[in-house]
Amino acid sequence: MKFDEFEDLSSKVWKQRIQFELNGDDFNSNLVWKSLEGVDVKPFYHYDSGIATHPIKHQSDAWKIGEQVYVQNAKSANILAKECLNKGAESIYFILPKSSIDIQKLLDGIDVSTIRVYLDLQFLDPKFTTQIKALNINQNSKLFILSDCIGHLAKSGNWHKNLVSDKKNTIDYCNAMTGVKSVISIDMAHYQNAGASMVQQLAYALAHAHEYIVDNERFNISNMIFKVAIGGNYFFEIAKLQALRWLWQTLMEEYGKNIKCHIISEPSKRNKTIYDYNINMLRSTTEVMSAALGGSNTIINLPYDALYHKDNDFGRRLSRNQLLILKHESKFSEVNNPTEGTYYIEHLTKKLAEKALKLFKDIEKEGGFLELLKSGIIQRKIKEHAQKEQESFNVKEQELVGIHVQQNRDEKMKSQLELYPFLKHNPRKTLLEPILARRIAESLEQKRLDNE
Repeated sequence: MKFDEFEDLSSKVWKQRIQFELNGDDFNSNLVWKSLEGVDVKPFYHYDSGIATHPIKHQSDAWKIGEQVYVQNAKSANILAKECLNKGAESIYFILPKSSIDIQKLLDGIDVSTIRVYLDLQFLDPKFTTQIKALNINQNSKLFILSDCIGHLAKSGNWHKNLVSDKKNTIDYCNAMTGVKSVISIDMAHYQNAGASMVQQLAYALAHAHEYIVDNERFNISNMIFKVAIGGNYFFEIAKLQALRWLWQTLMEEYGKNIKCHIISEPSKRNKTIYDYNINMLRSTTEVMSAALGGSNTIINLPYDALYHKDNDFGRRLSRNQLLILKHESKFSEVNNPTEGTYYIEHLTKKLAEKALKLFKDIEKEGGFLELLKSGIIQRKIKEHAQKEQESFNVKEQELVGIHVQQNRDEKMKSQLELYPFLKHNPRKTLLEPILARRIAESLEQKRLDNE
């Protein structure tokens, strides 16, 4: 179709027209939004702006509906996982707190050659490889192992044992677990939940992963798993995921390697609330939409009541249905490269990637991620941005429905708390200062609970 009757206007002409409509008011101060990410957002984007670069190609139906299962007992976790699969889940994400869990029982009746299964290991035990070998997994399996000793150090402040031992055990994991799709993962979600900016999340995740790939001759890696938390800034979060793939592709080209970027996305906990908790469903809906459009491999939704209720069927069903509706009713699985040609998102992708790449290079010049983590610089930078975000929230520049606006003052939550929803203080001796995740509404919620 041709629209010859419409004049082809340049961005310059559009801006002149907007300036005319402003009646002398300044274009930049009135219409350009200054984001916390340091990326200025214009009121319009045009194809002649030269912003379209290397769009990240992805087939949107590649993403799977994932469901998280915490494994306390192998048999009960297996039963729950199979129930989830029967009700629409396409992938299972097991969290394993200890190495003594029987993997044969855990995966009984779950065909890892057709069903994508993740085993997130909260330990580092070389004996665990014996159980994986016993599965006799072939190269076509869809079993992913997630292990991250550096992430454990960042979150807890301690190695599992020590640097030398953890590195050796991780290498043993990589070399011994043949047939699995991955062994090493990067918990980028923790940086977001602790208050890091998107640029920091991208740069720290890249520098974090770089600590492993620089020793790739000994680390046998074919896939790098990035676990990403998606916040409420809809278009920025789409761009963040695309920037991650772009940055990873750039790094792999620099090293001449073919380690694939595999993304598991989940909604952020940082903006979730215990008051007016039903709003959490609206928040997580836009967040999983960003995850789908941004090019995730697997999306795991967060139940609306996950902060304060124990695991329950109702919360699971609602969170699963959100993904089922998006994928099968809203047709989010039927479009190739859904954001390609969207000048705004391409602009955001480019800006976030450029800023993150610069920060990544600065980190490497200073000695790398581990060195900056040991010196406390990473922790300080995250806390500085988290404080900036908190101050913006406190003065209501950023608002949360049910907390700042449309607050139901008669709502009582103290009797409903089955879980402690705030940052836990557990004084212990650590090698370095841990990076702590904290929700942005915690202080206001604690005051309300005290006044009930």
